Amino acid sequence: MSTFMANKGNIVRKWYILDAANKPLGKTAVIAADLLRGKRKPEYTPHADCGDFVIILNAEQAVLTGKKLEQKYYRHHSGWVGGLKEVDYKTLMLKNPELAMKLAVRGMMPRNTITKDSLSRLHICRGAEHKYAAQKPEPWTMD
Repeated sequence: MSTFMANKGNIVRKWYILDAANKPLGKTAVIAADLLRGKRKPEYTPHADCGDFVIILNAEQAVLTGKKLEQKYYRHHSGWVGGLKEVDYKTLMLKNPELAMKLAVRGMMPRNTITKDSLSRLHICRGAEHKYAAQKPEPWTMD
């Protein structure tokens, strides 16, 4: 008996839907990161991209616990002197909740080349409507 090694030829990718309405942003991001990496599959291989497609619905209704809305900031730098930009999460969740969710998922992925391909399979929707009905996505129940 030989050990199974996943590669592009033998990976079967499914589509899953996560509903983030009234659920913590981080808990939704953990499940999405696991599905994107394929860690919930029995044929998971750490060095191969064997994850699934993930659609996150109702990103604007995700909640941040504690005082994170006022105290947490998204910071990025342009590379120029004085180029630090920062936005608090209260503003970010109102204006661009898709970015907040994507940043949370990206922060839970490894820092390697597989992450770039995995994040291309992540689709985040502000509301409950999505355009991926043709792929027949299955709802994922969050425990």
